[in-house]
Amino acid sequence: MSLIWVCGVDEAGRGPLVGAVVAGAVVLDPNNPIEGLKDSKKLTAARREYLYEQIMQKAKAWGVGEASPLEIDQINILQATMLAMRRAIEDLTTRLGAWPDKALIDGNRCPELPIAAEAIVKGDSKEPAISAASIVAKVTRDRQMMSLHELHPEYGFAQHMGYPTEAHFAALKQYGACDQHRRSFSPVRKVLESIEN
Repeated sequence: MSLIWVCGVDEAGRGPLVGAVVAGAVVLDPNNPIEGLKDSKKLTAARREYLYEQIMQKAKAWGVGEASPLEIDQINILQATMLAMRRAIEDLTTRLGAWPDKALIDGNRCPELPIAAEAIVKGDSKEPAISAASIVAKVTRDRQMMSLHELHPEYGFAQHMGYPTEAHFAALKQYGACDQHRRSFSPVRKVLESIEN
């Protein structure tokens, strides 16, 4: 009997006001275990980076997908998250050479897929493959935000990673929105409307 490949899927970046929503998908290799996998939010940045490199080296396959701020504005954050997850699984599929047999999705709903899928609430702390996917998604998105910080240091993205903090609101009011801000999100929309009026 052939091995059954199960991929874990999770996202990072639903809540921020700027940048893409990023999803990770990972099929772990039972013969090459990775110690210390857990929900990326419960790890330090340094630990996430370390585990990210372990996943790249030891996982059977991994994939990343994202939906851009423009796509988020066009189809809403939930649909964009589902799109990013599907893209992550498709990216993993090209590396694995076939669709995985099943996808375990963090949360309470699944994207449309040509394979079996199961939504698991708090899956990132229950399923190691989802934990791995959460680390891949979070590290990928954090790196994108650091690059965006280089382009737009005035917003302080390196500190708040695009989340709605006081400092971020203050920068939005002072500088307006950059091209990566999600204009459909009410805090951004309100700031833009107040500037226009």
